Amino acid sequence: MSATRSVDVAIADAALDRAVETVSAYFAALLEPLQSHADRIAAELGDQGDEQLTVSRLDDLVQPHAIGMLDHPTEPVYGAGFIAEVGLLSDAASHLAWWQGADRRKLVFPAQSVKQAIDYRDLEWFRVPQATGRPHVAGPYVDYLCSDEYTMTAAAPVTVDGRFAGVAGLDVLIETIERRLTPPLHALTTPLVLVNGVSRVLVSTDDRFSAGDVLRADRVDIAERRACRHVDLEVLRLA
Repeated sequence: MSATRSVDVAIADAALDRAVETVSAYFAALLEPLQSHADRIAAELGDQGDEQLTVSRLDDLVQPHAIGMLDHPTEPVYGAGFIAEVGLLSDAASHLAWWQGADRRKLVFPAQSVKQAIDYRDLEWFRVPQATGRPHVAGPYVDYLCSDEYTMTAAAPVTVDGRFAGVAGLDVLIETIERRLTPPLHALTTPLVLVNGVSRVLVSTDDRFSAGDVLRADRVDIAERRACRHVDLEVLRLA
């Protein structure tokens, strides 16, 4: 390898490392308060003692935490709340206590909406935290349940007395993530792609790809890849 080529690779690798720091810091700023609210929700649920927990009581408990997450001081959050495990409530099989949008409105499904029949346990943002006991970021995907927008959902498990009670979660629109991350990644002058665990693109400064694209191993040549901290995401430099 020539000296010039070695320098070019070193510069590109340094840009990749800086990109990982940028992405990791962005998601840490979301996940840290999410985990804090999850812990406090768990404590408040534990304080209910033997009282039967109803949908109304859960909504009252969760709302301040949802508004707190929506009022994130630096990162725009579209929706936030808590999704109850089946069997937690006395008057409903499960429940999504959720607030979203600029007006912080509570999400209410129309009577007999098909959304009411969705089993949250099948969804990645619920299933993975339940199985692993750790926060998880799911997406990008079209959120037909809540926002009907292209979205990323972060969720943290809520455990009460060793029992999984549900997840605290927040939604960030992909257009928000692109707006926050594209400029600092673009400034690194090396085309980079941020992908999730199934190689779906969240952010790209490589003109060949856009959010939502899937990078197929047989069609792309990955020169270098770096795992981000806190989340199951990687930053790729493509050949």
